[in-house]
Amino acid sequence: MSGMADFWITTNNFVLDLTQRLELDVQGLENLHRDQWYLVTCNHQTWADILLLQRICLPRIPMLKFFLKQVLIWVPVIGIAWWALDFPFMKRYTREQIENQPDLQGKDLETTRMACEVFKTAPVSVLNFLEGTRFTPLKHQNQQSPYKHLLKPRSGGTALVLNVLEQQIDVLIDITIVYPESAKGFWDFLCGRIPRVIIRVTQIQIPRELCQGDYEKDTEFKTEFQNWINQIWVKKDSLIEDILSG
Repeated sequence: MSGMADFWITTNNFVLDLTQRLELDVQGLENLHRDQWYLVTCNHQTWADILLLQRICLPRIPMLKFFLKQVLIWVPVIGIAWWALDFPFMKRYTREQIENQPDLQGKDLETTRMACEVFKTAPVSVLNFLEGTRFTPLKHQNQQSPYKHLLKPRSGGTALVLNVLEQQIDVLIDITIVYPESAKGFWDFLCGRIPRVIIRVTQIQIPRELCQGDYEKDTEFKTEFQNWINQIWVKKDSLIEDILSG
């Protein structure tokens, strides 16, 4: 199944090469290996991000697997493919739903844990968009995000992935995607209105102590883990500002 998925991604890349005049400025892909486990993070602006991530990562690292909203399993053909490839489907609950049904508390994290147990069997790259959603100016304003170009990161799922895959994952691959021109929507991408994309890849050694704590119950560990993620996000925000300012 993974081989079929690799072939599908390779075909996508070939079609993009034929149909797009896209200049990709990529740095930081050295010393990556197909036979290792990785945790991958990235800022998220458009569905095109996923196509670009697949393009630069294959065949340097194992196939990217990311968490999907539960409703996406009903997408024709692709939904079944995601299911067959062990992509974890997440069903998030609102605060009101949890208040009405307390037993829903922690269900999404339990799904994450079960998915990660499967990931132990073979090298995999677990992709997590820490912002949890695509960036828009409105979301940025509503969040009152302290970052200029990013939404606030969510750390719980990442902490659980590292906890379950403690023996497998040593390196976090932090990818920053910047669209220098104003057009950055998925339709703009398909129509060839995005002439240039800048991508920077940073490999970060994961502190072992951040793989061994209980994010949900240990307040001190939770604060320490969030501080680590926030430091990565501060550097990413600064990097995006530097790139956009030329």
